[in-house]
Amino acid sequence: MKITFIGGGNMATALINGLIQQGYKAAQICVVEINAESRTRIQTQLGVSAVAELSSGVADSDVIVLAVKPQQLFGLTQQLAALLEQQLVISIAAGIQATDIMRWLGGYARVIRAMPNTPSLVGAGVTGLYAAQNTSEQDKQSAESILSAVGTILWVDDEEMLHAVTAISGSGPAYVFYFIESMQQAGIELGLTPDQARQLSLQTFHGATKLACESDEDAATLRARVTSKGGTTQQAIQSMEKNDVKLSIITAAHAANERSRELSDEFSKL
Repeated sequence: MKITFIGGGNMATALINGLIQQGYKAAQICVVEINAESRTRIQTQLGVSAVAELSSGVADSDVIVLAVKPQQLFGLTQQLAALLEQQLVISIAAGIQATDIMRWLGGYARVIRAMPNTPSLVGAGVTGLYAAQNTSEQDKQSAESILSAVGTILWVDDEEMLHAVTAISGSGPAYVFYFIESMQQAGIELGLTPDQARQLSLQTFHGATKLACESDEDAATLRARVTSKGGTTQQAIQSMEKNDVKLSIITAAHAANERSRELSDEFSKL
């Protein structure tokens, strides 16, 4: 399977690194990148082919991964439409529906939409995937093999659910960083050095996440086990409940979901 990435940014780089670590040969991968410095970086760091011309980059490809910014995708599809033959097209551009991509490509039907998140940069991502109606099981397997190179995957049957994926896993790392940021600040206020506060906060999140991933119990049960009656944790949880922390997080996720829908509607007008 020959794969062409259009756009050589961080996510494309992460995916290529992951694919090579999984055994893909550099000769199977090409990147179309208009920036000369980025092409040099890609060739030097990854050892794959990097070209400036779209036509030469997609020739003989089996899969084309659209890895440009959402604002650039419409213009790209206008150039790409005439070059497509039987390639599978995978878009990782946030907020742009598969139906719009197919329309921009002149009715081209073999399109899969992916919503990866930033932990993919360290091989610990999760990607939501949606396949348009005319994609095959082989197309889905190809998409899985590419996106699973940087983490786990989750298929949705309804493209509308990618808004929820965006709100939870796409934007979610920022929620976690926000909480870590708050814990570190609290640690400093309680007398820890910045380095100590950072170490304790990061390792606590890492350990708690690992425990939750490896446990058969849900998060509420795990939380209850840490919360001894009359103890320090109970006092902290009661303070969070009093200040509606859980509700604030849920409300934030709903806000992200709504914004994802708004952006999608804006792109649909193109």
